[in-house]
Amino acid sequence: MGYHRAGFDVFGVDNAPKPLRHYPFPHVCADALEYVAEHGREFDAIHASPPCQYYSRLRHLPWLRDKVYWRSIPPTRAALVKSGKPYIIENVEDAGWDMPESIILCGQMFQMPIFRHRRFEAAFLMLRPHHQKHDGVIAPGRASLGKRHHGLGSTWGQINKWNGVGGHQAGIALHRENMGIDWMTGDELAQAIPPAYTTFIGTQLMAYLRGAK
Repeated sequence: MGYHRAGFDVFGVDNAPKPLRHYPFPHVCADALEYVAEHGREFDAIHASPPCQYYSRLRHLPWLRDKVYWRSIPPTRAALVKSGKPYIIENVEDAGWDMPESIILCGQMFQMPIFRHRRFEAAFLMLRPHHQKHDGVIAPGRASLGKRHHGLGSTWGQINKWNGVGGHQAGIALHRENMGIDWMTGDELAQAIPPAYTTFIGTQLMAYLRGAK
């Protein structure tokens, strides 16, 4: 949605079918890396959000410790570089060791009542807003499994009380409002990034593409 707001015609690729009410753009059900290899040159730019489980701090939980996850970023980057197109890779904050040239975006950079840190690596020069110091804390409960900057605040006036971004402590209506997303389920919101992030990135990408012509 953020890229759409920045002026792009968006086309999605996912290996699972998406109901139109949950993904409001044309899309195809396919393996993303195979699709990029075959069709990547048909697009002006490519955004990839490879699976994050290998990089998530939650993989250290006792009931997940023995699971084996795919190290998804290196093969994703290789496919994007081979396409020859400008690209963006998005992943969780702990993916930094596989994304050394990335920047971190946070909801507070966009005056949003969330932290929601995410890394973005781009094949073009990309700037980021000032990242102010956080003064909120996550409320007790399941949300305490993550670091405090993964919280979702109910209001700015109650910034000392933060709820988990996964939807476990606040209602889905509040999560949709705070994320700027009104078309996803709770499980989808837990995996999502705010459109404000990709509007910001997409605006810079559009300027880069126009300057390259």
